[in-house]
This record gives sequence, C-alpha cells and structure tokens, in this order.
Amino acid sequence: MALDRWIALAFITLCCVYGYAAFFTMDDSLPPILRRNPIWPSTFPKMLAVAGIIVGLMVLFGPKTRKADNPAKAADGTMDITKLREYQIVPALALVVLMLAYAMTLRPLGFLGSTTLFLMLGAMILGERKLYVLIPIAGLAAWSIWYLVQEVLGIFLRPWPAFMA
Repeated sequence: MALDRWIALAFITLCCVYGYAAFFTMDDSLPPILRRNPIWPSTFPKMLAVAGIIVGLMVLFGPKTRKADNPAKAADGTMDITKLREYQIVPALALVVLMLAYAMTLRPLGFLGSTTLFLMLGAMILGERKLYVLIPIAGLAAWSIWYLVQEVLGIFLRPWPAFMA
C-alpha cells in the first residue's frame, strides 16, 4: 500500500478516536439546562470527526494518482521514500514547532498577540516576505476571530496578555 494511503489510514484512526470523544464523552458533564440547546460544545468536534473520516476514506479508497511532475514521486504515483530529502520537511517541522509555540504563548501574550504572531511567522515559513501585507492581514484575521468568539458567540477569550488584565 502506498504511503499516502497509510497516512490516510492513520488519519481515519485519529478521527475515530476524536469522534468517540466528541460523541460519547464530551457531553456527559453538561448541566441539564444546556442539554436542551440545539448546538452543544461538542457540535463542531463531531462535524470535524465525521468530515475527517469521510476525507480519509476518499483518500484510502480513491483511485490511484497518476504520475506527477514531482521528482520524489515514483512511477505509479506513490511517494518514493528513497527521495525523501526532496520534500519540504524542514518547513513542515517548523510549522509543527510553531503550532506548539502558539499553544504555549496563548496565555502569556493573549489571543490577539499570539495569533497575530502565529499567522505572520507561519506565512513567512511558507514563503511570504511582504511585511506590509502580513502585518495588517494577520492582525485583522486575529481580531476577526476574537470578535466572533467573544462578542458573537459570547465565549470569553482573553485578548491581551495576562499582565494587562
């Protein structure tokens, strides 16, 4: 089996575990008054789990890919592990490290600061170099997400660093 299908199988397994948690364990601690709401805290995780399983099954049982122009692809369209160095592994690992750093800086820097930095640095890792584009777009995106969560949904999300509260 090709590497992309193994990855899809691992992704389906992860989505099944996530879905089990969303469907069977997340709603047990809800107070009775919240059980009458049409949307629960587990609604979005349930949708994500189902969508992830569907996408994983599409990759797993979909048709084989044709030969691409990528030199790291084998003749039958699968990934050639012997040419693993030709893939962009360093930026992918840098993004994973950046995600971990984002999770660690949410409280000290606040949502707006850490999200803006995450979006800017993530875009720079992916190749964007225009700071006059990155700064306003990252700031507007972070503020928009904060506004939707805080003001529209009514979920408290600390926008500023802890020392400013």
